[in-house]
Amino acid sequence: MAFRLAPTSASEGFRLEAHDSVGSTNALALDHARAGDPGRLWVVSKKQESGRGRRGRVWATPEGNLAATLLVMTTAELRLAATLGFVAGLALADALDAVVPKGRIAIGLDGASAGKSRFELKWPNDVLASGAKLAGILLESAILDGGRFAVAVGIGVNVVAYPEDLPYPATSLRALGATCDAETLFLALSDAWSENARLWDEGRGLAAVRQRWLARAAGLGGEVAVRIDGNVVRGVFETIDEDCRFVIRDDEGSVLTIAAGDVHFGAVASARV
Repeated sequence: MAFRLAPTSASEGFRLEAHDSVGSTNALALDHARAGDPGRLWVVSKKQESGRGRRGRVWATPEGNLAATLLVMTTAELRLAATLGFVAGLALADALDAVVPKGRIAIGLDGASAGKSRFELKWPNDVLASGAKLAGILLESAILDGGRFAVAVGIGVNVVAYPEDLPYPATSLRALGATCDAETLFLALSDAWSENARLWDEGRGLAAVRQRWLARAAGLGGEVAVRIDGNVVRGVFETIDEDCRFVIRDDEGSVLTIAAGDVHFGAVASARV
C-alpha cells in the first residue's frame, strides 16, 4: 500500500510528498517553505536517516516506522503557532484510536495512566501507550517574508520498532500486538489532522483544544518531576494553563507554571531524575 491522503484532507487542499527514505522530514519541509511552498504539504517516509527529537536528541526511524511532517503557514503569533504540537498530539491519538481495534491495546498499566484512554498525551510532545512512549512530536519553525511563520509539525511513530537504550519505557504498535502499518496510520492521521486543525482555527479555538488535550492527559493529578535546565522540580500535575504550559503544585503548596522541561511520572518522579 502506498501513502495517500484521506479524501477529507485532499478536498481541503492538502498535498502529499512521499519518500522511501529521507534525511529529515522536518528539514525537507522547511526547505520547501524557504523555496516558496504555500504550505498544507505533508512530507512522509517509512525511514529517516537523520531525524531529530527535542533539544537536538536523535530520533530513530528505522524501515517501517512513520516519519510525517506537515508544513503549516500561519500568521498566528509564535506563542499560538507553538500550540500546534497539541493539535498534532490530538490528531495522532484520534488516528490511533481509528486504526487499532479496541481491545488490541490495553489501557495504561502504570499508575500515571490507568483509567484513561488507550493512547494518552504526555506534555509537551509525546503519545503514550500502556505508559510507554509510542510517538514523539517536534515543531520547528522559520520566519518568512511578510510576517508569516513556516511551522514544520513533525510526527514520529514507532510502528514496527522502538529504541531499547532509553532512560524511559518505549514501545511500538507491533510490540503491543497491533498490525497497523505506516501507510494506514498516515491515512487516518491526515484525516484526523483536518478535524483538529479546524478546531484550533489559527489559535482562536485553543481553549477547546486544551480541553480535549486534558481529557487525554497522562499523569494528571499524579506525582511528577520536571527537569528544567539541570534542576528538578517535584509536585503534582494539576493542569495545563490557557497557553498550554505545564502547571504543578510543588511539595510546599506553591503553584508553578513551566514553559519547557522534561516530565517524569509515577515511580520515576520519586527517584532521582
